[in-house]
Amino acid sequence: MRMKLSTFHIVDQWFNKIAQRPSLVVTLSVLWLMLIGWIGYGWNLGNVGLVDETEPLFAEASRQMFVTGDWITPFFNGVTRFDKPALIYWCQALAYSIIGVNEWAVRLPSAIAAIAVISLAFYTVQWHLAKQDAGEQIQRPTRRYLTAAIAAAVMALNPEMIVWGRTGVSDMLLTGCIASALLCFFLGYASKQGSSTSAPFGFAQDKSLGDREQGAENSVLLPNRWYLACYVLIAGAILTKGPVGIVLPGLVIVAFLLYLGNFREVLREMRPLLGLLIIFALAVPWYALVIWRNGWNYINSFFGYHNIDRFTEVVNGHSAPWYFYFLVVLLGFAPYSVYLPAAFARLKFWQRSQWQVQERSQQLGLFAFVWFLGVFGFFTIAVTKLPSYVLPLMPAAAILVALLWSDYFPTTSASSSRTPQKFFWFSGWANVVLFSALSVAMFQITQLLGTDQAAPNFRQTLENSGVAELGGYIWLLTAISVAFLIITRRWQGIIGVNLVGFVAFLIVVLMPAIFLMDQERQMPLREISAVLSQVKQPNEEVVMVGFKKPSIVFYSHQQVNFIKLTKDAVDYIQTKTNNSIKSPSLLVLAEHRNLVRMELQPDNYENLASKGAYQLIRISFKKMQKQKQDIS
Repeated sequence: MRMKLSTFHIVDQWFNKIAQRPSLVVTLSVLWLMLIGWIGYGWNLGNVGLVDETEPLFAEASRQMFVTGDWITPFFNGVTRFDKPALIYWCQALAYSIIGVNEWAVRLPSAIAAIAVISLAFYTVQWHLAKQDAGEQIQRPTRRYLTAAIAAAVMALNPEMIVWGRTGVSDMLLTGCIASALLCFFLGYASKQGSSTSAPFGFAQDKSLGDREQGAENSVLLPNRWYLACYVLIAGAILTKGPVGIVLPGLVIVAFLLYLGNFREVLREMRPLLGLLIIFALAVPWYALVIWRNGWNYINSFFGYHNIDRFTEVVNGHSAPWYFYFLVVLLGFAPYSVYLPAAFARLKFWQRSQWQVQERSQQLGLFAFVWFLGVFGFFTIAVTKLPSYVLPLMPAAAILVALLWSDYFPTTSASSSRTPQKFFWFSGWANVVLFSALSVAMFQITQLLGTDQAAPNFRQTLENSGVAELGGYIWLLTAISVAFLIITRRWQGIIGVNLVGFVAFLIVVLMPAIFLMDQERQMPLREISAVLSQVKQPNEEVVMVGFKKPSIVFYSHQQVNFIKLTKDAVDYIQTKTNNSIKSPSLLVLAEHRNLVRMELQPDNYENLASKGAYQLIRISFKKMQKQKQDIS
């Protein structure tokens, strides 16, 4: 115990010395955020091809905006695409104009949104603990900076955030807007109370943030800048995914204020009428323009099908049992998800009177708890369920886990962290069980994986690579390490082991496996797209039979006619043969098995390319007509 006290005494002294140099604190904080941001979202971001089928839909619609200059109506493959509002397309098109039309540009908005909200969360957690230290008139830089660093790392390095932060769709941009809006609300809400003798990052302490903003409010009768930022970000969320962009943050904020009983007081501070005016001024013009141009087609498709119907009934077969999001959070926020029950219990949220007398700046934990439950409950009620829907609660989960660990970091330069509660002890062993289960799953992964028709050899390729076995050993070693730390009561190191284990798995196992999957599943489509763009003749139609891979449209820059059934494809070819006016031939892209089912005569088509499971052929209408005449 004395050795542990001495170690943390040295750490505390080191942090205290750093805290006396604000520029060094800021530099180290920025370097830490850059490191975890690069590992989670920058490294190899654009070195993997677009993944069918959702990602290329966004990428191509954005490319059409960029090429045509029509920034109002999104199009894919010559047809309007009303699934999502325009902000994600604008961001991707802007990225195209800067770095070119490629995978990096497609995913850059998602990566930037993830890194931005992680950085704001780092600031918010550190600010919250700095206010607490100032209120207690003590200095605890070790706890403050470690907790903020842990919050940022846990938020950046979990499966759900990494998957969507590396995917060029609207989910991470929505999460970035909603989560940042909620963090800005809390900063505005908390900065209204009292002054502090310790400013965030150790900056000048002549006047508190709350005092400065209160003075500005009194002079111009405006809400403080954090509330203004909240309104702007809500407008961004509305432009990213529609009404849910204001419903979710509104639900969380209202529930939080009603629980504390200061709804009217805070509402006056926020200037809601002005806020709504800002939101509508930023978000409504595009909706007005797209409705003016497309009328009821847009209203019925976006507001009806993609919003009301998704909440009230099953859309596209995306149904799931009521406990679906419990599993999503358990695995999507792994390995830290096992500590969420302990983080909830730590808050003692049922003691309402105790929270009501707390300083506003000390209510971050309660706010994150309401945020988590609000998003979780909203989408649990919704009938259509997808794993990405609960992505906006992941930042709240990371804050809760980081605040839990703040209790086990050194609290003064001469004392050790407190003894953990039994609930935390049980959570630690649940952590060991989770890692053990993941280890067993990795050793058996090649047997557990189903067969992907687009990548029939992936299981064998994965087994031959040995990366799955490496993953099993990484999780096994992590489980043993956590167990050792629990037995020896070295609680502070457990979260570090979780992070190191996850990063090791990401670098050694997950990224190589993604490259293997890309080579098996998506590279043949990119290669055949390159051939398609070269061999296609003027006015020659392209037909894809038996499957729908939008990446073909993006990589070939050609419109494609998707026909699901081989029987319908044969009938379509016959019809085109009888009416071959514009072009003497037709390009057909299909899997080898579907070409066999179509029973085409070898003399009637020309093999142009064969890549992976796919084959590209050219059907000659003249040869088809001649064969028909010979038969008759």
